[in-house]
Amino acid sequence: MGPPVFNTGGATLDVTRWVRLPCAPARPPAAEDRMTRPATSRPSPTRRPSPNRPPSVERVLTLAREGLTDAPPTHEALARVAREVIADERERLAAGASIRPVGELAAEVIRRLDGLVRERAPRAVINATGVIVHTNLGRAPWPVAAIEAADAAARGYLLLEMDPETGRRGTRSGAAEAHLVALTGAADALVVNNNAAAVALAVGLAGRGGGIAVSRGELVEIGGGVRIPEIVRRAGARLVEVGTTNRTRAADFGDAFGIRPVRVVLRIHPSNFRQSGFTESPDPRALAELAHAHGAIVIDDLGSGALLDTAAYGLAHEPTPADALADGADIVTFSGDKLLGGPQAGLIVGRADLIGRLRRDPLARAMRPDKVTLAALAATLGLYRAGRAVAEIPVWRMIALPAATLRTRADALARMVAAVIARDSSASVEAVELRATVGGGSLPGETLPSCGVAIRRGSADRLLRRLRSGDPAIIGRIADGAVLLDLRTVDPADDDRLAAALHTALAAAADDAPPDAAPEPAAPGGER
Repeated sequence: MGPPVFNTGGATLDVTRWVRLPCAPARPPAAEDRMTRPATSRPSPTRRPSPNRPPSVERVLTLAREGLTDAPPTHEALARVAREVIADERERLAAGASIRPVGELAAEVIRRLDGLVRERAPRAVINATGVIVHTNLGRAPWPVAAIEAADAAARGYLLLEMDPETGRRGTRSGAAEAHLVALTGAADALVVNNNAAAVALAVGLAGRGGGIAVSRGELVEIGGGVRIPEIVRRAGARLVEVGTTNRTRAADFGDAFGIRPVRVVLRIHPSNFRQSGFTESPDPRALAELAHAHGAIVIDDLGSGALLDTAAYGLAHEPTPADALADGADIVTFSGDKLLGGPQAGLIVGRADLIGRLRRDPLARAMRPDKVTLAALAATLGLYRAGRAVAEIPVWRMIALPAATLRTRADALARMVAAVIARDSSASVEAVELRATVGGGSLPGETLPSCGVAIRRGSADRLLRRLRSGDPAIIGRIADGAVLLDLRTVDPADDDRLAAALHTALAAAADDAPPDAAPEPAAPGGER
């Protein structure tokens, strides 16, 4: 029974006033109800939800709990997802859709809860673009040894910063740094979380207000909107621009030393662009001698970080950290996830006293990598020291693949696709010669001979979109109205999965597009 409402009206019936006590309902009975309803009547039973209103959250929750088979989630998590489902259903109804049964909504709650767990693992991708270090696809796959080391590090405790002999605190990244010293000939090494962090930390050696001399031709943007002048300014140092955009000589740095004090000479390797024509760069050894004569240090940012000679595989020579140190650099920085082929990391090698200063910098703690990265990096570097990099690191395995091997695989894939589209006279497939690239800002303009397949069936855009939407997602490219799939970047172990995905996509293309449908026009230039 609800709280009482008292009639304080006078003798005249139509002058009645109602007074609500503090505990009474917020809305008094309607006047027409008071006049027509008998005094002994009871409130009407609970009404059913309107056809245009979804069921209550509690009804959905009750059925969802009954349908759960795994470990039950907390009430808060279940209720949150149920409210999201009800909100979506309310929008559907407002748009004119018919209401769904409450059991269907409960099943949707369970599906969304399961999806939150499944989303932890990203969808598998087969990279058929011919770009080996593909930044948009997570750079390159790790070697198996790195994956196993990372898995072991993630599963339990490890001696990350403890010396097992003394029981005292040890060096956090000792194994990886020891490998770097052995591979580059440096006196010491330091690992941070990426190469941009390595450069930002290294330029701090100039100190507040210290001059950092950089060739105007190397004042570049290194990716993600990060620009060298901004890094220098954020470090509190003073940028000293030297030479011109296309031509800078060692003598130009000599003039800079004579005008304003310079503590650091910063060299930026043009890893993601190439200058040609009327150009000149200072000889690195002559520049290092000049800098040391004026009491300055040389920091050389190599970016890609090749530890093997790229010229041995038909590519231009990419400077190695050992090359830079031999030419007089005091500090060398490079990436762990480009040509090195390991996890994302910034690697710093060089003079022991300078590395020691960087290690003591408070900013270094903010840039340190986690245990999983360190374990994977150490395992990757160990493969180089063991002489197994080309055989076991995917980046180098892809670079070293003979074109003849790729041709054999392309012919087999083309035969499979031809069988699928045999009844469609407008469709075609052929094994073709292609050019693959290293990518990831490494060796710009350099290509490797490769092979793959060119498929034409209806709209190339639609076919490529369907391939991207599959599981695994197939990422290729379009040229001259055909979908191109480059096999240099496809692991041979994935050939069967690639063939199955193509079979599914081509079969679907036959169902939803008429054979004589005109293909969508390609972008200007014919290639994407």
